[in-house]
Amino acid sequence: MAKSINQVMLMGNLTRDPELRQIPSGQSVCSFSLALNRSYKDASGEWKEATDYIDVVAWANLGERVAQYVTKGRRVLVQGKLQSRSWEQDGAKRSKVEVLASDVTFLDSRGGTDAEPRDNDSQSAPASKKPAKEDSVVIDDIGDEPINLDDIPF
Repeated sequence: MAKSINQVMLMGNLTRDPELRQIPSGQSVCSFSLALNRSYKDASGEWKEATDYIDVVAWANLGERVAQYVTKGRRVLVQGKLQSRSWEQDGAKRSKVEVLASDVTFLDSRGGTDAEPRDNDSQSAPASKKPAKEDSVVIDDIGDEPINLDDIPF
């Protein structure tokens, strides 16, 4: 039997705040949806914009971090695999394909500062860090020995 590959990498914006819940065994599961924008040419050659909406599920610690740090509109990179599930609702069979996240990278920060937990209060909020100037250069003291350019491997 030939092997299959099931890998997904998506970059988009959350359409709503993540929903964190506990299953009966006590494990955390977080559900959220991504909006993925794309451009294409229609039959007349004009560029059109379209948006696809993809549901994502993150389990355990990953789900807890997503629910804590990410809100509606934030941009994320999700890596994972596709999974399908089916169930019966009101006598009708339903099915769904979603992404089972193995990693979620937060791509932007709130207001240009480091990400902070969503549920923080003024007492427990850490002092904000000032971003370093882009044009500043930090040089470590490497001693008095001159650098031989032939020793650098690249």
